[in-house]
Amino acid sequence: MQRFDTAVNLLGISEEMYYILKVPRQQVIVGLPVTMDDGSLRVFEGYRVIHSNILGPSKGGIRFDPAVNLDEVRALAAWMTWKCAVVDIPYGGAKGGVACNPRAMSAGEIERLMRAYTVAMLDVFGPDRDIPAPDMGTGPREMAWLMDEYSKAKGMTVNAVVTGKPLVLGGSLGRTEATGRGVTVAALSAMEKMRINPYRATAAVQGFGNVGSFAAALLHERGVSVKAVSDISGGYYNDKGIDIEAAVRYRDANKGSLDGFAGAEKISNEELLSLAVDVLVPAAKEDVITDDNAASVQAKLIVEGANGPTSASADDIINEKGILVVPDILANAGGVTVSYFEWVQNRIGYGWTLDRINRRADRAMKDAFDRVYSASKQYKVSLRIAAYIVAIK
Repeated sequence: MQRFDTAVNLLGISEEMYYILKVPRQQVIVGLPVTMDDGSLRVFEGYRVIHSNILGPSKGGIRFDPAVNLDEVRALAAWMTWKCAVVDIPYGGAKGGVACNPRAMSAGEIERLMRAYTVAMLDVFGPDRDIPAPDMGTGPREMAWLMDEYSKAKGMTVNAVVTGKPLVLGGSLGRTEATGRGVTVAALSAMEKMRINPYRATAAVQGFGNVGSFAAALLHERGVSVKAVSDISGGYYNDKGIDIEAAVRYRDANKGSLDGFAGAEKISNEELLSLAVDVLVPAAKEDVITDDNAASVQAKLIVEGANGPTSASADDIINEKGILVVPDILANAGGVTVSYFEWVQNRIGYGWTLDRINRRADRAMKDAFDRVYSASKQYKVSLRIAAYIVAIK
């Protein structure tokens, strides 16, 4: 909200409008009794926050994580409002979550929990009201259960109620790599403005999950030398550039971890953030660049693949150093853009080709970047505040 307040002051918005944009529209808290495999009954707490539905039905993921609480869900819902607005898609923002540890639960227990959550939210969800999606701890499988439970209640197949579904149930091509692809488009757009030639540029990518690995692969494809990548096991650095395809193959064969990857020397995640590269992509988790380490960042451009990787207190330090930051609500909006395309395809009952989806997503990201860049010049502010200005307008 700190950044939102800054943008609101620059725009000179009335106090009434400020509170309409600030206070969530609806907050739902539910108790979910679930029978566990051992026959015992456990009650989980679930949340859904609709932050805004001014531009259209609200949109946002469902998180299954032990740390889920109402405050976090509220913040993420507001983030979704600005993210949808900045890329100009007709959605409001929402977020959902259940406080649970999916890693300690069987598939059957997760299914019963997801179905119980869906039943509790039957009055909230709907293709014209609120459209959930996967987030931390959930994926296409969970979305299939949600769609099935919702469809049973409505007495017909309603595939537009959720996005991020398996292809066979009306999911969209290109959805898996959409966020990483959007990060790449944002990075290349910024490099063009900064006159950095991709074929001479270097990059470091923190996080090698869905977003980071696709961003690294696509940057590499466009000629950028990716010198370092990292995951929970640490950072991996190679001055000649990492073979991204080999790293992805290694990760997939090694239970999703880069631990022991031989094509690079081991460094820490902290060291990765301070490497002298042109582009830094933090695509792991929030608050990795803080006022403690912001001064040591040497990249010319930061493209935020994760949500909130730069703390608000680090913004000033980064801006003073003259580092250009493409903020999260713009850089990682490729995911929600293709989610929107999935919903559109479900509504018209016709699937698009991968080529058409990528073309339209790239255009949406490029246009959004240009709008934010012009706003930053007009108001003489960072791209982050400019993104909020564009979204709030």
